[in-house]
Formats: sequence, C-alpha cells, structure tokens
Amino acid sequence: MHTKTAEFVSPKHPDKICDFIADSILDEYLKFDPDARVAVEVMGGHKAITISGEITSKVTVDVKKLVSNIVGEGYTINVFATTQSPEIAHGVDIGGAGDQGIMVGHAFSETENLMPLEYELARNLCKNIFKKYPYDGKVQVTVEGEKIKTVVASFQNTKSEELETLVKSLIASQEYLINPAGVWMIGGFDADSGLSGRKIIIDNYGPEYQVGGGSFSGKDYTKVDRSGAYMARKIAVDLLKEKGAKQVDVKLAYAIGKPLPVMAIALIDGVETNIPEKYDLTPNGIRGYLKLNEVKFAETSSWGHFGNNFNWDY
Repeated sequence: MHTKTAEFVSPKHPDKICDFIADSILDEYLKFDPDARVAVEVMGGHKAITISGEITSKVTVDVKKLVSNIVGEGYTINVFATTQSPEIAHGVDIGGAGDQGIMVGHAFSETENLMPLEYELARNLCKNIFKKYPYDGKVQVTVEGEKIKTVVASFQNTKSEELETLVKSLIASQEYLINPAGVWMIGGFDADSGLSGRKIIIDNYGPEYQVGGGSFSGKDYTKVDRSGAYMARKIAVDLLKEKGAKQVDVKLAYAIGKPLPVMAIALIDGVETNIPEKYDLTPNGIRGYLKLNEVKFAETSSWGHFGNNFNWDY
C-alpha cells in the first residue's frame, strides 16, 4: 500500500506573505487596468521587502504604500520594476503566450473537491489550527492508503500541550509530533526570509503529482504558467466527472509568442487522449472561459490554488 506525505503552511509563513504581496500588487493594477502586464517576485524578511519584475500598465500604483499596508510600518521597501520587454510584448500583443512552459492539472475522485487525500488532510488541518492560532506555522500529514500514520504540527505562539489537544481533536493519527523542535515565539519575517513562488508544491497538489514548474503569484493571465495550469485543472475536473474516472491528468505546453499550445493531452486513468476541441486554449480564450477578469488573485495565494471552489474547480 502506497505511503504518501503532504505538507501545508499558514498564510503567515514568510513565503506565503510574499505570495500575498505579489498577488495584491497584481490585483491593484488589474482593478484599474484589466490589460496590465504584471510579473513580479517578492522577497521579504527582517524589516526589508524587495519587489522585482516587470509591470506595464496605463495606471500608476503606489506599490510601496500598498506593501506597507500589508506588512506594517518600519519596513524598507524597494521596488525594482521595468516595463515588459518589447520583444516579448510583440508576441503577447497578438495573443500569444508570454513565455514557453509546461502546465499540468489533476483531478482525483478520492475527495469531494477532487484533490489528493493527503493534501486535503494537511490543508484542512492547517486551516483549522490557523483559526485559533493566526500565526506562522506548518503541518505535515503521512497516510498509508486511507490510514493516517503521522501528523506533524509546528505553530508559532502556542503551548505544545494545548496545540496537541487541538490537533488530536481535528485529526486521528497513529502518531503526533507537535512542535517537535520545541515551543517558538519568533516567526514570520522576524524569524526568516520569504520568497514568492517558493511553495510551488503546496500551491499545486502536493509532492506526489507532477507540476509544470512555473510559479503563480504575481503574474497576469498572459503568463500561461499560471493561467494554463488553471485551465488544465478545469479540463481535468470536467473529464473526471464526464468519464466517471478515478484520476485525470492534463498536460499543456506553450511556445512564447504563440497562442495555441504545442501539446494538449489528457490521461484518463492512465490512458492518453486528446483534449476536446470545445476548449479555447489560447491565453485570451482561457481568460474568458475561466472569467479571470473577475478573480481576486490574492485570494488564491494563501490556501492553495486548487480545490478551493475557484472557477477552475467545478
């Protein structure tokens, strides 16, 4: 019987704060300019935040003020952003992808929201602990089949005995490791640095399943490593329901400046098939089909990009 492990981190983890900042910047530009081109990375920690990347927009956003409102006063905030390269912009302007890349989407019948069991157990545990302890923290869940073998939980500003009582009330396991390195009171940016796009496995489906490799937060829809991954998930969900399958895996691949993917396949319970032609897989088609203009991307940055009732989840 296969043993699987998945982890999850709270929204106050340094990497996730950076993801939230990146997507909040994106949202602010898109609010006033739906066609803004944004691709920013964020690094933060120890009273300093650095934003770097490309921003091309008809509007101006006070990025420093926006970030200060998120992290609080007392931070040095540096912004290093240029407009999109004209060579890249030329291909995007005619509807092409903003970069080459491979995108992967999955759907699973083992949970109600069509996500892997071990991933859902970890996410739900982290969410429920965070309700009581809204601080930096992380969890890990190991399963053997449907049996939960080991649960790990480390959360800032907790007493281990009280945290253990809470965890045991939330999930039944053969073994519990609660604050295994001891109680800790310093967390977030005060304890460590963070980087947007670093929790790519948590943002996807956990370590058991393929990801395309591109990160999500801080990128507009023309960056198909984000929008293409969302579309791959939507197609996987649709096919799982239509075919009554146990698992569907969808793979897309794009070339920079070209609107249509160079690869578009689905594996339905391991059997390869073509993607139905009803799906418009161009960047513009994906934006329209998934109604990405209506999405608040900051909402995707904290608790995973899939299985959270987003437009691509049902």
